[in-house]
Amino acid sequence: MKNFSSEHKGNVAVVYSQVDKLDSTNAPELKSLFIHLNKSANNLIVLDMSQTKYCDSSGLSAILIANRLCKDTSGSFHLAGLQPDVFKLVQIAQLDKVLNLSENLDSALATLK
Repeated sequence: MKNFSSEHKGNVAVVYSQVDKLDSTNAPELKSLFIHLNKSANNLIVLDMSQTKYCDSSGLSAILIANRLCKDTSGSFHLAGLQPDVFKLVQIAQLDKVLNLSENLDSALATLK
């Protein structure tokens, strides 16, 4: 099974994290996917984290790269469906002030329409 998948919903690229833990073992794969999407003219990206219960600094780094890639191309990056422990980490790192957070995928997509 792949760790991450993506699909397009209108003009938005939706990336699904299919891992319990986003860490140094799989964050490079996610980062590569973000770079590929961005190079393919996708500057509106949502990362659905509803299946991910843990994230470390490597995962946060991949997320911040996606955010920067989207901003650099006049786009927008959204995190959706953060589980409680991941949300706490985002807050501790004060990234809730930097990143666009949505309760779920549908609300993230509605924001981008």
